[in-house]
Amino acid sequence: MKSAGRLQAAIEVLEDIEQRHRPASLALAEWGRGHRFAGSGDRAAIGNIVYDALRHRASIAWCMGNETARALALGVMVFHWGETAKSLGEMFEGDAHAPEALSDAEIKALTSGTLEDAPGWVQADIPEWLEEAFEDNFADEFITEGQALSNRPSTDFRINTLKADRDKVMKALKRFNLEPTELSPNGLRIPPSEGAARTANLQPEAAYQKGWVEVQDEGSQVSSLLVYARPGEQVLDFCAGAGGKTLAMAAAMENKGQIFAYDSDRNRLKPIYERLKRAGTRNVQVRAPGDSLEDLVGKMDRVVVDAPCTGSGVWRRRPDAKWRLTPDALGQRLGEQSQILEEASRYVRPGGYLCYITCSVLAQENEAQVYSFLEDQEEFELLSAGEVWEELFPGTDSKPWSSDSCTITLTPSSTGTDGFFFAVMGRRTGGDMEPLPTQDTSGNNRS
Repeated sequence: MKSAGRLQAAIEVLEDIEQRHRPASLALAEWGRGHRFAGSGDRAAIGNIVYDALRHRASIAWCMGNETARALALGVMVFHWGETAKSLGEMFEGDAHAPEALSDAEIKALTSGTLEDAPGWVQADIPEWLEEAFEDNFADEFITEGQALSNRPSTDFRINTLKADRDKVMKALKRFNLEPTELSPNGLRIPPSEGAARTANLQPEAAYQKGWVEVQDEGSQVSSLLVYARPGEQVLDFCAGAGGKTLAMAAAMENKGQIFAYDSDRNRLKPIYERLKRAGTRNVQVRAPGDSLEDLVGKMDRVVVDAPCTGSGVWRRRPDAKWRLTPDALGQRLGEQSQILEEASRYVRPGGYLCYITCSVLAQENEAQVYSFLEDQEEFELLSAGEVWEELFPGTDSKPWSSDSCTITLTPSSTGTDGFFFAVMGRRTGGDMEPLPTQDTSGNNRS
């Protein structure tokens, strides 16, 4: 396919997403099935146009004066891929599969469109109804934070230290030009692609098939490290899902002790079995829905709640989700999180720890949930995750957000990762809590 044909295909996919109100991944997959002639490069280019249009939907629509699928796709090509109205016109010439010729209004918008007078939510490329929440959380930097959540993400990998080390993996995968991550000592990164370029796929590689590496964003890796699970401990991963953090904790525990991986959704849990086998873990016991957890009540050293959330922290990867999010959906998530926190707390032993994680940057799902839980559960107290951060990542330039020097929020702008929230609460024994690693934090709004 030529570039103009790819652009027209992207317009059709964007129209399908808008009309049928479904995820971009499903719309792209269906287009691919219906157009078998399209090669992998064609599908990658079309997908890149679609996802970039969704990432920057508000700002492109403002500049174009229109939010149709065509306006969004054209805006991607000029505002983000370096084309011009003139080069687009030349691209369309003589191609039977090209979009219709540019109108005078489109040429004007593509030539002179600007965000100079645009409201904050448009500049930040976030839903208008969330502008206040972002401004409350990030103050004067909310536009910068929103824009970072609208950029393309890197592809990150975690080295499975049960089977390999960084030197071994980088040697095996040297043709991919992997870069070490700044924060995670076991992380590797492929920078985001540009324009129509495909992102490298490591899954067919022997290093992946042997379980040397797992696909995992650095923010998720950092959250797993902040749990601070130690060899020999008893850990409950209460919302284990596909097992990304379970695997990371198993490696940190050196296959010693026990992790109980549970999820209330059998479909979310399904991938964990093959991943555990490939990774060579021996200290993980999966508890599926319907399995009793009563034998674990009050006995766990650490309980990890990677709570279901809006996913605002991963909008770079799922940009269509931010435009589908509604106040009602947020309210539903808040109710689920509160219920899950209360249930999970039962399994923490006296002197143990309850770790609350979301992939959200919204304070309603994060600090507010923690404070509400603590008001109702007097036997728990908030501990300083910021101190653990300084112990694990001393001297790093990247600093997460913190409103209280205890809870922390990672973001693409502040830490170069997906957005993640982390808080740790200790269950009192009647005396002092067991000590965490300590080092003074800065005391400002960055931990």
